[in-house]
Amino acid sequence: MQDSRPLLLQSDFPPISRAKLDTLQVNLGYLCNLSCLHCHVNAGPQRTELMDRATVDSVLGLLERAGLDTLDLTGGAPELNPHFRYLVTGARALGVRVIDRCNLTILQEPGQEELAEFLAENEVEVTASLPCYSEDNVSAQRGKGVYQRSIEALRCLNQLGYGETRVLNLVYNPIGPVLPPPQQILEDDYRRELGERFGIRFTRLLTLTNMPISRFGAVLMAQQQFTSYMQLLRDNFSEDNLHTLMCRRMLSVDWRGYLYDCDFNQMLDMPLLASDKWRHIDDLLVGEALEETAIAIGEHCYGCAAGQGSSCGGALGV
Repeated sequence: MQDSRPLLLQSDFPPISRAKLDTLQVNLGYLCNLSCLHCHVNAGPQRTELMDRATVDSVLGLLERAGLDTLDLTGGAPELNPHFRYLVTGARALGVRVIDRCNLTILQEPGQEELAEFLAENEVEVTASLPCYSEDNVSAQRGKGVYQRSIEALRCLNQLGYGETRVLNLVYNPIGPVLPPPQQILEDDYRRELGERFGIRFTRLLTLTNMPISRFGAVLMAQQQFTSYMQLLRDNFSEDNLHTLMCRRMLSVDWRGYLYDCDFNQMLDMPLLASDKWRHIDDLLVGEALEETAIAIGEHCYGCAAGQGSSCGGALGV
């Protein structure tokens, strides 16, 4: 697989710095039951990297010490980490809002039969990947059979109050090297199509720009579309998006406990710019402050600042 990393490290993207930290985004490991085309972490069933219990305890310690509002859990499939439920219940006991970035099909995997009920009982917000309301597009990105399994999982979540009294956000990714359409317009399309065809309800649609790194970056390079895609991101850069970039309010933690400015920097092995060495989450437990420090940037940052903007919370400013 071709590596886009060397093409992304040098950039003229404007300097940015961190504001008040309110979110800890934690990658619990790269193990996943799917191998999606757009996956920027190259997750899959053969990956073995998983956060251990000691590092999970460090995450809980930081949440308590720093008084953070939100724990955003990602992977891979974060639910496949054996300490997932321990972390969720520990964070909820601290009064922390917990987001589970769920691929939906995980709810039907062996050993996960009680997962949906667990999420509901702990008032976990579900942010579910459904890259299109069309079966053909989902199959192209995520594999045959994933669409129908996703619909079944959404129905299960609806029965537990998700999409009404509990938060259920859906995530859209473009199928190729293009920017997402306007988020609100596409959300209306999702509501119409999923509602009329399946009776499915959800809270919001989040549109994400595909990042030119890892698996998607390799595809762009193999198809000789990398340069044109990067030019598309640059041509649509909006300075207004700089104020609301997600890296300004969050910190990313990898499965080993090391710190990054965002999940994308994590996948590119770009440590905190504010550090003169790799920093571990335990360093913050002893008082290291990060507010107003510079954020490490690269060419991929244009992906977050292009068009309507892109973040793990969807379009910026929406």
